[in-house]
Amino acid sequence: MIVVAGATGNVGRALVGELVRAGETVTAVARRIGDEQVPRGVRAVAADLGEPASLAPAVAGAKALFLLVAGQDPAGLLREAAAAGVAKVVLLSSQGVGTRPGTYGHAADFEAAVAGSGLAFTLLRPGGLASNALAWAEPIRRHRTAAAPFADVALPFVDPDDVAAVAAAVLREDGHDGATYTLTGPAATTPRQRAAAIAGALGEPVAFVEQSREEARAQMVRFMPPEVAEGTLAILGEPTPQEQSVGEDVRRLLGRPATPFAAWAARHVAAFR
Repeated sequence: MIVVAGATGNVGRALVGELVRAGETVTAVARRIGDEQVPRGVRAVAADLGEPASLAPAVAGAKALFLLVAGQDPAGLLREAAAAGVAKVVLLSSQGVGTRPGTYGHAADFEAAVAGSGLAFTLLRPGGLASNALAWAEPIRRHRTAAAPFADVALPFVDPDDVAAVAAAVLREDGHDGATYTLTGPAATTPRQRAAAIAGALGEPVAFVEQSREEARAQMVRFMPPEVAEGTLAILGEPTPQEQSVGEDVRRLLGRPATPFAAWAARHVAAFR
């Protein structure tokens, strides 16, 4: 059995589907989850990663665990997993641990705990997710307008389904112990280009409005801590060469190219109608 934490999120939901199609027995975990939110045959277990003991019923009898950076006690989560007999952990971390360790200390702490757990482990470090564009869903639906800072700074956003496919491969295959994989899309795109891709999927114009850094920060701090907002703005506005580079791990692990942003937009066009 494979346990997927964060099973209702953009990556977790796709990962559950990947594993089911591969014939695996899956337990889906989230703070609020029910049978109606998972495919037939998948066990849904409510657990809060902020409370490690709540994970115990989910991991009982599991061979592998897909884990998120959530909560403040990664060592406690890993103790619960090890006590239940879990042999392998795949952690969904962030590229920022490698490029901006001072900003991504929380994720770095999780990586260190996983590496020191005594369990087989693999670290996945995606860059920005294509699904971040869902923040534009309401303004595009209502006004056919998308707003973002740094209109012409390009980053290789990765499709969450590609991240899920990599996670499924790593969870099911041998040969990945101790590896760190950086996951990107096949090309760097700018916010202006991503808005145009959504417009193309819709078949209707979408106006792009470039925000100032201050406007974007004021919007971000409504739903994230100020330090996280600052770190995000730094990546979006002044990315390092590594953050702008297209990696080969998705292609190498999946045997196919990473999914372009335009394909993600076409697949999710209903969210913007």
